[in-house]
Amino acid sequence: MDFRQKRKLIEGIAFFIIGSSVVVICVALAIMLGFIFVNGYKAINWTFLTQPPIDAMTKGGIFPAIIGTLYLTLGAIMIAFPLGVASAIYLNEYAKGGKLVRFIRLGINNLAGVPSVVFGLFGLGLFVVFLGFGSSILSGSLTLGFLILPVIIGASEEALKAVPQTYREASLALGGTKWQTIYKVVLPAALPGILTGSILGVGRAAGETAPIMFTAAAFYTTRLPSSIFDEVMALPYHIYVLATAGTHIEETRHLQYGTALVLIALVLGINMVAIIIRTRIRRKQRT
Repeated sequence: MDFRQKRKLIEGIAFFIIGSSVVVICVALAIMLGFIFVNGYKAINWTFLTQPPIDAMTKGGIFPAIIGTLYLTLGAIMIAFPLGVASAIYLNEYAKGGKLVRFIRLGINNLAGVPSVVFGLFGLGLFVVFLGFGSSILSGSLTLGFLILPVIIGASEEALKAVPQTYREASLALGGTKWQTIYKVVLPAALPGILTGSILGVGRAAGETAPIMFTAAAFYTTRLPSSIFDEVMALPYHIYVLATAGTHIEETRHLQYGTALVLIALVLGINMVAIIIRTRIRRKQRT
């Protein structure tokens, strides 16, 4: 067997392994989503989506939890997105290479792998107790914002690095300042990649339970929040309550899967909005 045949054989084996991995992941995902759908679709109706839970949460709906999840997720993105993008701009465009910058990047990478329950305890100690925000939307949004901040910083920095250096040089050669170059040339070119990181952050923020159970989530409430200092129900914590801490766990089994189905649909909906925005930006850049 000559060198070309060996190379083709190795390449074929590699592609087979990669393709098999993709198939296994897709099949596992389809099985999981199918299982949730089969067990939860019967619970989905207009009452379930628009009414609060009643009768010890064995009947009624999940409307307060839907609203609470939206508030917490949007609040986390509003906090993490500007801070993450600003941090990425500083690290990639302004900071000079050195031990301090390497230490900061190491810290960001380590924070991305910290368990979410640690962020929950951090939010409990800082926002709920020390700053006196109590269990509220503000505390939960800040905690979730810090949770997804490393993801957004990392994705934004990679998107900025992907912008060709010639873009910056051309802008500076035409008389643009450093900030004008970043704001009008680099950021628009990197925005699709930055939005990709934000999409990942949205998915993680919407599905976390541990951070909000310490900082924002209520076991049960029928009223909608009137300010950022109110606590709220949230879909992830509601699923946890129904599945583990409720008094009628078996009676609410279909509600558990129905709530999980709504949470998945909510996350996919938010992600689709971000993907549509990213696609439109890319089309404008090409034209």
